[in-house]
Parts: sequence; C-alpha cells; structure tokens
Amino acid sequence: MSALVGPASGALIAGGVYYGFSNLMQQRTEQLQRDLHTLSLRLTETPALVQAPPSAAARISTHPFSLYFTSQWNKEVARLFAGFRFLDNRVEEWGRGLLYGFRGASKPEDKPKN
Repeated sequence: MSALVGPASGALIAGGVYYGFSNLMQQRTEQLQRDLHTLSLRLTETPALVQAPPSAAARISTHPFSLYFTSQWNKEVARLFAGFRFLDNRVEEWGRGLLYGFRGASKPEDKPKN
C-alpha cells in the first residue's frame, strides 16, 4: 500500500499547486480586463469642461511698496556706482597730473608730436 501512497500524495500536491496557480492567473487576468475596460472608457468619453490654470502673469501679485522699495534701491546702487566711476576718473586725472605735469582732460597721446 505504501507504493500507492507516494504517487497519490504527489499527484494531490501537484493538483493543488496547479489549481492555485491557475486560479491566481484567472483572477489577475479578470482584474486587468476590468482595469483596461475602465481606462478605455475614460479615454473615449469626452471629458467635462476642464478649466485651464491661470497664466503665470495672472498669478503674479503686485506689491506697490516692494516695487517702490526695489526701484529706490536700484536707483541708489546706480548712483553709488556712478559716483565710484566719477571718483575713478578724477583719481586717474590726478595721477596723470602727477606723472606728466599737466592738469586737464587731455592725455599724453592727444598731444601733437614734434
């Protein structure tokens, strides 16, 4: 009798494994079919009116005080750099005067050669 119990138990286990895998594949296939059907309906139906997001320019809010503050800051920085440029020109003229012994805006290259 033990000669029949081994193959019978093996066949029973193989049948259980086969049934388990086939049942799992069938359930997943049915779920995938339902999901694909739902997605195809969503693609083919005309969507309701979709409201577009506001443009980037419409999302920017204006702050008058900050605009005034930044414009004043930019003016002061520009004025500061213009002052440094003027000071640099004055120092350059003063250095030329010390080196070449003349004052004024004329440079040594501007003088006619003899």
